[in-house]
Amino acid sequence: MNIKMIVPKEEILKYIPQRQPFVMIDSLVNVEDDTVSSLFEIPVENPMVKEGYFRESGLIENIAQTAAAGVGYECISNNKPVVIGFIGSVKNLNTYRLPKPGDTLETNVKTISKIMNATIIKGVVKASGRTLLECEMNIFLQDR
Repeated sequence: MNIKMIVPKEEILKYIPQRQPFVMIDSLVNVEDDTVSSLFEIPVENPMVKEGYFRESGLIENIAQTAAAGVGYECISNNKPVVIGFIGSVKNLNTYRLPKPGDTLETNVKTISKIMNATIIKGVVKASGRTLLECEMNIFLQDR
């Protein structure tokens, strides 16, 4: 499957199970083979903003929600209900800098492997072309 698309902010909630104020992506900008990309402009009132910075936990959640939006896109494309996923583990976490409110996150998630309901992904979050955080995650999906 080689699909490029945009899911705008007004429609993103169809693709992810999260709801405000805990939504950490604005739009899905690319779905292609095993890669999903999103954008997120950090609002000042986001609960992950502390002491003027969007915290590491918010960046990790941004990666997880980008992966969830990719799964949601796949589900909707196949006329199936959107499934819920859970982070099982985070490993090889490297944080280089924290963004500020108003920054736009550019997040890329690549699926490394899928085994039954478990998926291993690698996520990279950038802002203004500079890498902020990267990690691998094990994500478990509820039975479809």
